[in-house]
Amino acid sequence: MIHKPVDVGDPDRLYMVTGGRSEADDAFDLVTLIVSECEPTAGMQSEHTRILEMCRHPTALVEISAELRLPITVVRILLGDLHAMGKVSARHPRAAESVATLPETALLQEVLHGLRNL
Repeated sequence: MIHKPVDVGDPDRLYMVTGGRSEADDAFDLVTLIVSECEPTAGMQSEHTRILEMCRHPTALVEISAELRLPITVVRILLGDLHAMGKVSARHPRAAESVATLPETALLQEVLHGLRNL
């Protein structure tokens, strides 16, 4: 049986994309909307350029990950870089309203009963 070396070629692409970093900023939720604040510039990393082009309109982190075909953690690292440079802004999802501001259960049951009678 012939044993081949595990990896004798180029370093792993994800390692190169993140510069060897594996810890992502948890400030970005999966549904955080990312918006470009500027156009890509010459010499930028290709993934940064694609993110800036993609995020001309608000785009969720999970959509960016799917489009780039990169793991969520890698995209979070790239977005952290862009956010630190002021090239993107993040719009975090609104927190759920407190239970005190929601309609009462009795009111919802009356509405449901009325809809069923239609």
